[in-house]
Amino acid sequence: MNIFYEEDGSLKAASVMADNDTSLQVETPHGKRAKIKASNVLLKFAQPAANGFVEAAEQVAAEIDPDFLWECCGEVEFGFGDLAREYFGHEPTPVEAAAAALKLHGAPMYFYKKGKGRYKAAPAENLKAALAGAERKRLQEQKKAEYLEQLKAFQLPPDLQSQLNMLLYKPDKNSLEYKALEQACSETGLPPHKLLEKCGAIASPHDFHLNRFLAEHFPRGHGFAALEMPEALEGLPQSDARAFSIDDASTTEIDDAFSVHALPNGHWRVGVHIAAPALGILPGSPLDMVASDRLSTVYMPGGKITMLPDALVERFTLQEGRSCPALSMYLEVDPADFSIVASESRVERVEVAANLRHDTLEPFFNEETLRSGASDFPFGPELQWLWRFADKLEESRGRPDAGKTFQPDFNFSVRDGHVTISQRQRGTPIDKVVSELMIGVNSRWAKLLAENKLAAIFRAQEAGKVRMTTVPAPHKGMGLDLYMWSSSPLRRYIDLINQRQLLALLQESQPYYTARDEALLAAMRGHELASDAYNAFQRSMERYWSLRYLLQENIATAPAVVVKENLIRFENLPLFTRLTDMPDTAPGSLIEVEVGAVDLLDLEFGCKFRAALGVAD
Repeated sequence: MNIFYEEDGSLKAASVMADNDTSLQVETPHGKRAKIKASNVLLKFAQPAANGFVEAAEQVAAEIDPDFLWECCGEVEFGFGDLAREYFGHEPTPVEAAAAALKLHGAPMYFYKKGKGRYKAAPAENLKAALAGAERKRLQEQKKAEYLEQLKAFQLPPDLQSQLNMLLYKPDKNSLEYKALEQACSETGLPPHKLLEKCGAIASPHDFHLNRFLAEHFPRGHGFAALEMPEALEGLPQSDARAFSIDDASTTEIDDAFSVHALPNGHWRVGVHIAAPALGILPGSPLDMVASDRLSTVYMPGGKITMLPDALVERFTLQEGRSCPALSMYLEVDPADFSIVASESRVERVEVAANLRHDTLEPFFNEETLRSGASDFPFGPELQWLWRFADKLEESRGRPDAGKTFQPDFNFSVRDGHVTISQRQRGTPIDKVVSELMIGVNSRWAKLLAENKLAAIFRAQEAGKVRMTTVPAPHKGMGLDLYMWSSSPLRRYIDLINQRQLLALLQESQPYYTARDEALLAAMRGHELASDAYNAFQRSMERYWSLRYLLQENIATAPAVVVKENLIRFENLPLFTRLTDMPDTAPGSLIEVEVGAVDLLDLEFGCKFRAALGVAD
């Protein structure tokens, strides 16, 4: 005796070894013995043999048209044997009955299962919808197969051109295009960006890195919508100061400037003048929403994404030759010991006489010229005096940077794809003047707001950890009782918030924020996240251009400095890597390395230890 039965959703045949009424002991055509429930048996037959039975039934079933069956079976429930009898026109053989069962079982869109061997025809509208869905799926699978073959041949399917941002940066794993790409990657052994590069889909590695950043942080684009600019500011008093700024050559958002003026009593008046965009950007306005969304200017070699529109920057930047709105702090200084005897803050207009730039100023204002006393350059006497004052300011807070070794700053100039990388040593007299005056104004304004119990976002450091807080707290690392950011309101939203509070205090108006204001808390949270992302992007683009420089200059060997263990930095580039083949070498040692293959997409390159050169300067 043989049986035809259902098990685990499949129809099978086997030879019966023992019949126990409720169950049967059977042997499958493959020689496997099993126990089958009697309720699962659809047919019992003596002939033909179980071996080859299902295959014979499948051959017959292949000739049966499911559409014809569906039309014949009517609307009532039926058994597969009854349908086989009607279809074949005689008492069906076991193979014919099994063929009918296989066809019904394999066409769930046409026939709904109602019990053991029993079915009912699907309603016409359901069948139509199911068939349409199946056709769509078939066409999709066909299209996917076409995509797959093209991708494996390193050809970009035209349909994928408009989906590149999705595929590269924010993949929709349910999309047909991504599934084809994923399978092509599996079969070629390449990651998506490498496969798409081979297909010619990535215009350049630079665009790949930039667009990946923009897709995540500027999904609506990094341009600005048309925004109404604030009206011209009227009624601000004019200062008698002649201010000058100090920035690098590429700076357009000039936030700060300085002035030095001799007073009749023999003292000197030092002015620190900060651009005042908070006079024109009201909380909750469209301009404020843009700034609070971006939170900071994004920097990269050869470009930047500003926090504020160019038109607004142009209106408030401290541009030379103009009288500019400013929030100023004036310090009255005794020249005998450079002690501060009085201070005052004002909202005013300031004449900006010059925008000094690092590259043109540094040859005249440096440690050598300070030693010689030379001051025959623009604002030379003022800068000489400010340097001595800055030295006193640094001393008053404990010289926290004393003995510290500064890493050089690397400046990138990119023109028509050609990159020039130069070094500028940090900690120069220019740096000291600017940093100490900025630290001074930020700490004094922080105290001013705290003493008047106005909310602000402070920068605090305790137990070695720097954090932002709305609660006044010391910054021990800088040797300050209080400190906040307020000197870069064109480039950083935290500074814009704090400037609003200072303006409210000085203009005797209602403060914009309270200590528990959600706007302050949101700005603090958002800035931490944005800062991490923006800084990581800047570092990655500096690495990209450093690698481009290796290729551009055809550099095969280069000097490098050991940072620690097997971590090295190229001596003339901000390029770090680890050398697994370097012998034990003391930090600070100078070595020579061999440069291998450069991968601009993954920002990696080959590097091998070549020789020890001694100790770095």
